[in-house]
Amino acid sequence: MHETGFLMQAFVFLAAAVIAVPIAARLGLGSVLGYLCAGAVIGPFALGLIGQDIEEVMHFAEFGVVMMLFLVGLELDPSKLWRMRVPIVGMGGLQVVLTTAVIAGIALIYLDNWQHAVVVGMVLSLSSTAIVLQTLNEKGLMKNDSGQSAFAVLLFQDIAVIPMLAVLPLLAVAEVGTYSDKHNLPGYQSALMVLGVVIGIVVVGRWLSRSVFRIIAETRLREMFTATALFLVVGIALLMEHIGLSPALGTFVAGVVLANSEYRHELEAEVEPFKGLLLALFFISVGASIDFALLMENPWPILAMVGGLVLVKLVILLVLGKAFGLSSRSNAIFTFSLAQAGEFAFVLFSFASAQDVLPPYIIDPLTLVVALSMALTPLLFVINERFVLPRLRGVKASERPHDAIKQPEGKAILVGFGRFGQIVGRLLRMNGFEITVLEHDAAQVDLVRNFGHKVYYGDAARMDLLETAGIEDVDLLVLAIDDHQRMLKTIHQVKRHHPDIKILARAAGRREAAELIHAGADHIERETFDSALSMGRMALSLMGFRAYQAQRAAQLFKHHDKKSLYALSEVIEDDKKYLTVAKQHATDLEKVLKSDDQANTELDDRGWDSGS
Repeated sequence: MHETGFLMQAFVFLAAAVIAVPIAARLGLGSVLGYLCAGAVIGPFALGLIGQDIEEVMHFAEFGVVMMLFLVGLELDPSKLWRMRVPIVGMGGLQVVLTTAVIAGIALIYLDNWQHAVVVGMVLSLSSTAIVLQTLNEKGLMKNDSGQSAFAVLLFQDIAVIPMLAVLPLLAVAEVGTYSDKHNLPGYQSALMVLGVVIGIVVVGRWLSRSVFRIIAETRLREMFTATALFLVVGIALLMEHIGLSPALGTFVAGVVLANSEYRHELEAEVEPFKGLLLALFFISVGASIDFALLMENPWPILAMVGGLVLVKLVILLVLGKAFGLSSRSNAIFTFSLAQAGEFAFVLFSFASAQDVLPPYIIDPLTLVVALSMALTPLLFVINERFVLPRLRGVKASERPHDAIKQPEGKAILVGFGRFGQIVGRLLRMNGFEITVLEHDAAQVDLVRNFGHKVYYGDAARMDLLETAGIEDVDLLVLAIDDHQRMLKTIHQVKRHHPDIKILARAAGRREAAELIHAGADHIERETFDSALSMGRMALSLMGFRAYQAQRAAQLFKHHDKKSLYALSEVIEDDKKYLTVAKQHATDLEKVLKSDDQANTELDDRGWDSGS
């Protein structure tokens, strides 16, 4: 019966998402609002289709936030964090401090003591990383100034949760709220334990993970890598929960530590599907947690608090955006995207309740305010897009470049870093082009990394892995592997999803080259063709041809052979036609070479001969 109940609950969640999200997307409201509305409809305070155990569901669904922060960490290698230090510390720090101070000042008017007001200010200063990043990615805004500024503020907020968790027990009014962790250790011992765990995560992630991932990668079993990725995330989450810290922050630290790992893209590709499903469940749970009974009892005070929270954040964010030089359009997007409370408010309120920092009569209505403000976020985006941004079209031309999405110039993905791929990669890098290198052989990844080359482990035939490697931002895809079938599969998938990307492919022979062209490769290079042509040119010279004659003959051969290759690619699926066309082109080439030789017998260009 219990199993049937679980399956029925899963069916209700899936049905609600399948129905609500397409409708919301069709109306231009985004998937997040669809999930929130679906949760509100099936929740215990509306239709009651998922019962009263929504807190247990949300506790499970919060693991989606944990996975999301792990992926965010994977994108932030220390050098990138250093480059973003000004917006992270400056803009993010000021946002948290100013919002905390203003909200605490307003709360002090209605609350009995300053400690409660400060806690409320800290908790409500945070914004929703899950909703904002999801919405910005859907709208393609992550690459512009507004998206990067919002990301910097969200990143600081996520990091700020750690000191907030440490400070909250110190703000308890009653003696029962005096801090003591779950292990009943003195304060300094607890701090040392936390520090030891964080150092352990860094050490394991930096030095031991490579050996483990290499062993798993050598099995060539994708399910083993999936299991390892989940084992890593779940294990760190459990460890952080055991010492009383946020699991999301632990996995974020682990992600940052692994950001330079050669297995980063593979980890992203394995965790991403689980993150998407669990985040969807999280959004549905937030919608279901909206207590409509409490809202009906005190509608105007609750709505006033929601409106006040959004208004305070809008004003502070608008001022910060102007202070940090954002254009009017970028500042509008930045401001409206962060004017809500965040999912960490649920974690902090739960922690504050357990430590007797805040009483239930404060936590209950504020939890509802947080949920309603999160549900309001997609509508704020719609208001901004339909009513605010159109009025800003007349801004100065000097402000326009900041709003344009900044596509990286000269960026490529190189698949395969063996003898063939290394030459291509080194030539590109030496000439200043940014490339991401993927290699499917774990031993080769370790070998070339020892020589200082930045190579990532991954199978390029998987579209999800190419997406995590940034295929949507590149100009060129170079396939330098020696697995013909894998290259064909990769070309088909890339051309289906990203038809504008140019593909340069390595071919073993003539027929393989024709098949790659037929699949959609824009240019092919046969791995032995140029060296064989060079040897043929030398053979002609040694047999009595002058240098210019040998060079001309080789160039004619190459030109005609390329034309022949593209003609063969059009009949590659018909073996009989392929053979006929190949024979005809061979005959034509022989005639061309003979006629050219006869036409140029009287030429005598001694400049081609080094000995003349």
